[in-house]
Amino acid sequence: VRFRTSPLLLLLLLSASAVAFTPSFTPSYKTNHISVSCNLEKSGDGENGIQNRRSALITTAAGIAGVASSGFLGQLSIPSASAKLIEPTTTTKIPTWTLRNGVLPNKPVKMPILALNTVGLSVEDTARAVELALQKGITHVDFHPGKERDGVANFLKKSWSGGVEGEKKLFLTTKIRKPPPGTSPQDAVTLCNDQINEDLSILGVTQVDMLMLRDSPDCTVMQSQWSVLERALRDGRCRSIGVINYCRGSLECILQTCAVTPAVNYFMYHVGMGSDGSRAQKLRAFGEERGIRTFAYGAVGEPGPLDKDILKNPVLSKIGMDHDGKSTEEVALRWVLQGGAACSVRPTTEFGLGMSVCGKEGSKCKDGIGMRAGSFDWKLSDGEFMQLDRLTEPDGNPTLFSSAGCPDAYVMPKK
Repeated sequence: VRFRTSPLLLLLLLSASAVAFTPSFTPSYKTNHISVSCNLEKSGDGENGIQNRRSALITTAAGIAGVASSGFLGQLSIPSASAKLIEPTTTTKIPTWTLRNGVLPNKPVKMPILALNTVGLSVEDTARAVELALQKGITHVDFHPGKERDGVANFLKKSWSGGVEGEKKLFLTTKIRKPPPGTSPQDAVTLCNDQINEDLSILGVTQVDMLMLRDSPDCTVMQSQWSVLERALRDGRCRSIGVINYCRGSLECILQTCAVTPAVNYFMYHVGMGSDGSRAQKLRAFGEERGIRTFAYGAVGEPGPLDKDILKNPVLSKIGMDHDGKSTEEVALRWVLQGGAACSVRPTTEFGLGMSVCGKEGSKCKDGIGMRAGSFDWKLSDGEFMQLDRLTEPDGNPTLFSSAGCPDAYVMPKK
């Protein structure tokens, strides 16, 4: 994430520290919406250093989509005179994926594979959760426009913490709102572009690290809005682009005309959805074979935690006890990460449809975030991983929160 910095302040800081630099530049970028599919580039498997049995099978020849945008402000850690840097209180290092595509292959984006999911948090709770996450080494913040974005903005204003080295680097991921049903492609383009500019202005930054596009029942709307994200990528308002809750049909729509392949598909994925032939595995295979990595949410279920099927699951409980009393939610998250997906996690299991909590009273939120950050300090045995892989319940629809253009989409209850 790049922060807005006063030219005068920047000049003074550079003079004082005698910093040498290379000026920013505008990358060459060719957009071709005539081609029938995106140009996929091959890349390494990333740097997570963890077991990736399933992904290795289905992505051997796949490229990793994503992009980096370069700029001088994004390469320096320049806090204001009154800034307070957040120092991590843990030695845990969150692994990263290297996202690349044809825009700036020599400037890859490093995406931390564990993210704080702020969905449903209030403005105050979002700011609190971000601070606690940074203290535990979680630098990837996954938020929605609205109150969550405003909470992130409040945190950034209160405590500058966006440096680019080590754990001080913030990786900001946000989503484009769904256009109302019946919106024309032209109006959808305007809505998308206006939201990007509004979000950057409120956050006080010149770019975010990832923009994710929601689906629509209208393929031309998705294609038109995707072109806006590609333009945002080209002009440096974001560093990578992905999609959220895209079923196969929605992916096929985007792949018909895109110039840049989505870096990730963000969808629900938890134990019970990993068996061969499940909807989630079919979707994952389809995307990863085309260079679209899996960014999961809902490791313990959505829209609320699956108490009986995951949190009180005897299989997960037994595995946890065999690992120094790990909780079932720790086991569930470890399975997602060890299977080669990235994961966005809520700070606690106190959540439901449209709500989540990170209260200032007590230590539950702090402890919950710390527990999640510790997911890379241990691992499942091959036998335990396979045992969880074979579970067929609780199964679920990976794109539950998609539009009516995808099968079995969630219908919001009437108030």
